[in-house]
Amino acid sequence: MLKIITNPNPILRKKSQEVADLNSSEMQNLISEMVDTMIRADGVGLAAPQIGKNIRLVAIHFEGKNYVMVNPVIVQKSIFKEWGEEGCLSVPGIAGEVKRPRSLKLNFIDENGERQTLQARKMLARIIQHELDHLDGVLFIDKAKQLKPTLTNG
Repeated sequence: MLKIITNPNPILRKKSQEVADLNSSEMQNLISEMVDTMIRADGVGLAAPQIGKNIRLVAIHFEGKNYVMVNPVIVQKSIFKEWGEEGCLSVPGIAGEVKRPRSLKLNFIDENGERQTLQARKMLARIIQHELDHLDGVLFIDKAKQLKPTLTNG
């Protein structure tokens, strides 16, 4: 399992660079380790900056499916927004309400190097926006209201 970096580590505040060589064995291993780490940490998403890599790569686990998104770009957002509670593996013990567009359209490259377009709504759209914020050095606590402690298993 990869080590998850927590706030206030400055790596979390840097803008990430595009992935240049997706096909290297190092990159494929990193993708596999990120997905494994996300699932073992009981997370729904993990962005590369959270494991110390400032590259535009995220892994998402939603409704039993894993999504790997390389160089993701949101190309359309709903004008309709809604509040929802968020937490973060890099900001343990805190949750807060964040207002985000309800749906979006996203272009990215998958782990096999294939270009993909995804329409996402509700919770999947929220998870994607949260993870893509990490790629720009933004944490949910920057946008949240009503921050509160969360119950932990600790």
